[in-house]
Amino acid sequence: MRRVVITGQGTINALGKDVKSTLGAMSNGACGIDTLEFANVDRLNVSIGGQIKDYRAEDHFSRQEIGLYDPFTQFALIAAKEAIAQSGLEFPEELATHTGVILGTAGGGLTTQDENYRSVYEDGKNRVHPFVVPRLMNNAAASHISMIYGLNGPSFTVASACASSNHAMGQAYHMIRSGMSEVMITGGSESMLCFGGIKAWEGLRVMSKDGCRPFCATRNGMVQGEGAAVFVFEDYEHAKARGADILAELIGFAMTSDASDIVMPSQKGAASAIRRALRDANVSPEDVGYINAHGTATAANDRTECAAIREALGAAADTVMVSSTKAMHGHLIGGTGGVELLATIAAVKDGMIAPTINHSIADPECNLDVVPNTARQQKINVAITNAFAFGGLNAVLALRKV
Repeated sequence: MRRVVITGQGTINALGKDVKSTLGAMSNGACGIDTLEFANVDRLNVSIGGQIKDYRAEDHFSRQEIGLYDPFTQFALIAAKEAIAQSGLEFPEELATHTGVILGTAGGGLTTQDENYRSVYEDGKNRVHPFVVPRLMNNAAASHISMIYGLNGPSFTVASACASSNHAMGQAYHMIRSGMSEVMITGGSESMLCFGGIKAWEGLRVMSKDGCRPFCATRNGMVQGEGAAVFVFEDYEHAKARGADILAELIGFAMTSDASDIVMPSQKGAASAIRRALRDANVSPEDVGYINAHGTATAANDRTECAAIREALGAAADTVMVSSTKAMHGHLIGGTGGVELLATIAAVKDGMIAPTINHSIADPECNLDVVPNTARQQKINVAITNAFAFGGLNAVLALRKV
């Protein structure tokens, strides 16, 4: 089977409008969660989130493009542009036929949906914009990337709640590993920070009103974020032949289903996904230096994930570093795995271990090294990144330093 490497990365999120600023913020333990700013936010019980402040679509797109692109598509296109530029790739016809796009999202064009429901039901209008359907469909971002760069390979969108990005990137990994594609553009994007998006999540009673504190005894819920992270996955031999700068190698992927509860996580299912990812990567638990945790800061998720890590890694769980960057950028739902892969790459490439900020009181049920509050500089060779979604859908990626 082919080896798969990462040769480009791009992002826009609450911590930064590109990769350099995002990783700088992570290394400084910065927090991008702040007061939300959008229509009718005063009607919400939750008024904080990882919103991209000072974002102007006009700085990136023409008026015609803005009419066609929902914010989640805009974010994906911005991230893809940075990732492809870093990779140095161009797409002549032969390569374009073997390059595809697989992205993850949970809400798709939810902002467009929210705006147009408001227009019809609240403002009483009888017409909507003719591009409402192309804007809100979940595959819009993937389709626009494929069209802009002329990519004719496998292109589609994965929607599996909070595991969407990891599932998408896992599928892209398999496309190259199997020889179906030479290059894949992959990652995730989300823009659910609107009145309808937050109001719906409030109903679940899993949202915090005062901050995201993963693994902390004082945690009281998740905080949403928005943005995108997109990557260039490439066949190793293809990347090597063209002298590409390789960021990291993908060495394993696994996915499992709890098949038990629509919202409550399962220790068994999560542990199984971790074990299978390590087996696929042909590494032992002792080889793993860092885990980018799902770490949502809900009571059940953090407790269950820590138990799953201990079950999967055994004695090696005592020494592995585990952190959740959601405390900094918020939970991007379907796009969150993409932003978290940035931190995982930084861990194996540069030895920068992003911290779990806002950690004040240790929870005995989360008794792992959660890298509290301050980033570390430590060389590691192997890292994994977890995503565990509503519906009991688990997806774990394994990376290695090149």
